[in-house]
Amino acid sequence: MKTEYAIGILRVSSTKQGLMGDSHEDQKQQLLRRAEQLGSTINRKITIEKFFEFTESASGELDGQPILKALDYCKNPHNKVSYAFIKSIDRGTRGGATMYGLLKSQFAKYGVQFIDVYGVIGTQTVNTLDHLGLKYGWSEFSPSFITELLEAERAKGEVRDILTRMIGAEVRYVRMGYRVRPAPPGYQNKKIETSHGMRVILAPHPVESPWFIKMFELREQGTLTDLQIVEQVNAIGYKSRTRKLHDKTDKQKIIDKTGGIPLTIKQMQRYIQNPIYAGVNTEKWLDGEPTKCKFPGLVSIEIFNRANRGKITIVEDGDVVKIYRGKVDPWRLRKQKENPLYPYKQYILCPACRNQLLASASKGKSGKHFPAYHCSRGHKYFRIPVDALETCVEAFMEHVDFDESFVKRFRDIFLGEWNKREHQVSDVTVKLNERLISIEHEIHELKDKIKILSLPTTIKLMEEDIEKLELEKTNLVGVREKKEKEQIDIQILINYTQYFMEHLKDLLFGSTNPFQNAAMFGLVFEDLPTYAELENGTLNLAPIFKLNDAYKTSKSLSVNVFEQIRTYFKGSGG
Repeated sequence: MKTEYAIGILRVSSTKQGLMGDSHEDQKQQLLRRAEQLGSTINRKITIEKFFEFTESASGELDGQPILKALDYCKNPHNKVSYAFIKSIDRGTRGGATMYGLLKSQFAKYGVQFIDVYGVIGTQTVNTLDHLGLKYGWSEFSPSFITELLEAERAKGEVRDILTRMIGAEVRYVRMGYRVRPAPPGYQNKKIETSHGMRVILAPHPVESPWFIKMFELREQGTLTDLQIVEQVNAIGYKSRTRKLHDKTDKQKIIDKTGGIPLTIKQMQRYIQNPIYAGVNTEKWLDGEPTKCKFPGLVSIEIFNRANRGKITIVEDGDVVKIYRGKVDPWRLRKQKENPLYPYKQYILCPACRNQLLASASKGKSGKHFPAYHCSRGHKYFRIPVDALETCVEAFMEHVDFDESFVKRFRDIFLGEWNKREHQVSDVTVKLNERLISIEHEIHELKDKIKILSLPTTIKLMEEDIEKLELEKTNLVGVREKKEKEQIDIQILINYTQYFMEHLKDLLFGSTNPFQNAAMFGLVFEDLPTYAELENGTLNLAPIFKLNDAYKTSKSLSVNVFEQIRTYFKGSGG
């Protein structure tokens, strides 16, 4: 019986598909049985000499078709390949009828015929001029070829349907704020139960997230250069994620790994400008409209904005977010939950209803925006410009001092206690210095004695004593330095405390953070004041504060609030 040689083509689209009942091994057994059946039909022995295994998609262009690797084997005339067995047409290619026709003709060029397990690809050829004893290239055809093309096109349509369902659903979920892609560094994907079923969100990575939070916090403070920030983040263990590199011809074969490197300045700047770390997604499926995610960012939007220093700004308007590149007009920030333009709205009440003031920037006839605090909850509209309110606040705080009884008790107790500690630390430092001097004398005396000794045993004992004294000296120097630093820190604290006791305004308004200044302002009052109470001084201060004598005779705050409003609107044209 004549023997003919063949190859077997085994393909799955992914490792997951191979585990779900269509593995390479399953396909191999089916091809071996089909080869045996075909051999008995044509009275030949068909031997599959080589199997080609692929774990990749076959829906791309011609040069990306996995099956071309098997074609290279068939081109060698020494291999004498007559058949190429595949489980089905869609296991050979999902590129459609055109792609299948090209591949079949390429194999036929080297005398290789496709054979499938299900019999869709026929083995019979018909010559329309056979009755005349003639044969041309156009007169010979396969009766099953049209059916094969329809099956190839059906396989391509199935890919389209699968991708439409899968990617369409993923696009919808991304636009809802969920996650469908691998987690970026600093995060990990986490499945949660939602009203839309089990969905994926991003959660802080237990190891990586502290690196990114540190990055933003240091950048926000503005006291370090980018190089110094990178050095600090690398010092706490930052390493980029490792990624496996696969062989281009065998996707299951790992040839190398990449990643695991320290942070660089350029990479840190890319991380800092990525809105995903503030819980805002900007990927292409959102069609240019940023989306607030269903999970909190590693940092707040406010920290993100301050860390980017105006190069990129996220503006939050309820559930809608906008991203601006470059300097942003201040009025665009009007609806942020914590807008630095309006830090006092939580600490000054409406004079009509005693509710917290609202704040926004209205647009005048000139087209300019005029930021102001306002309220109209069931009463006549109240509005005070931001500049006017802040001027009133600063002028009022000029006249607030600590109460004398508080100052006296504070000095007696707090400063007295810290002065006592400073003296104690100073005494310890003096004693340490005395002991160090004593050790130096002892070491000097021992060295002098060694010079006149001749007995090796005695000399060795003396040297051991010197080593002990040197060790004690080293330890004492470390303790002394620590105590001296503690002494300096205590003195700095005392100096700062005394300064702020005498310069209260610097304590209350000395920060560059407007929210911190506003929070300090709120501590001055037993009950939060209305604007009218702040303007005329009829308010309830916290027990440790008082209005100074200069305020009682000062007329600097006597300007009527409504006169300020009328003056403001005359100037703005509002």
